[in-house]
Amino acid sequence: MRKLSGKTYWLVGASEGLGRALAQKLSKAGCTLVLSARSEDSLKALADSLPGQARIVTCDVSDRDSVVRAAQEAGAVDGMIYLAGAYWPFPATEWQPEQTEAMFDVNLTGAARVLGQVVPGMVARGAGHIVITGSLSGYRGLPGSIGYSSSKAGLMHLAESMHADLRGSGVDVQLANPGFIRTRLTDKNEFTMPFLMEPDQAAEEMMQLMRSLKFQRAFPRLFSLLFRGANFLPDWLYYRVFAGK
Repeated sequence: MRKLSGKTYWLVGASEGLGRALAQKLSKAGCTLVLSARSEDSLKALADSLPGQARIVTCDVSDRDSVVRAAQEAGAVDGMIYLAGAYWPFPATEWQPEQTEAMFDVNLTGAARVLGQVVPGMVARGAGHIVITGSLSGYRGLPGSIGYSSSKAGLMHLAESMHADLRGSGVDVQLANPGFIRTRLTDKNEFTMPFLMEPDQAAEEMMQLMRSLKFQRAFPRLFSLLFRGANFLPDWLYYRVFAGK
C-alpha cells in the first residue's frame, strides 16, 4: 500500500475534468500539490478551493520552453501525474491535419516533454512516482479515432517501456486507462458512450491505483474487458465487429 499523505505531486492537466477531480481527492488525502495547465484563472480557482496546500504553475505542454520553465518552478517533487489531453473525433476519410497533430503533440509528445524534465532527477534521487493517463481506446485501433486512440496507444507503450526500465530504480511508474469520462472533450461525441463515468468516479479509480503497487488499472472494469479482450481477436473478426464494414 502506497502512502500518499505528506507527498508533493505535480499534476499536469489539472484545471478541469479528471485532473480537477483528482486534485481535490489528493488534497483531501494530505498531499501538497503543484497544479499545471494553460489557464492561470482556472488553476487559481481550483487551488483556492482545495483544503490543502497547493500552488499553481502555468504550462503549455506543446511548447518545450514552457515545459522547461514549469518544471523548474515545480521543483523536485515526489510524484508527477500526466493528465493533459486533446481530443477531436473524426475518421481517416475526413482527416483533419491540424487537429491530428495537436492530439499527438499534447497526448504523446507533450508527455515526453514533461517526463524528460522529471524522470532524470527522480532517477538521480532514487525515488519518484510517475502516473500516466492512457485510455481504453489505446488497446487497439478504433474507427473514427485517428488522432486520439493512436496517440494514447503510444503513450501507453511509453509507460510500459518506462515501467520495464525503471524497475528497481526507486522510481515507480503506473498507467491508468479510463473509459468514457464526462468532460468537455467527451461532450464532442455524438454517439452513445457506454459506462460513462463522472470525473469524481474516475478520480477514485485513479486514487485506488496510486495507493496500490500495481502497474496499471483499466476502468470501468466490465467495459475494459471488451477492449483488452479485443487484442485476442483475429483481424478479420475484430474489424468486422468494430469497423462495421
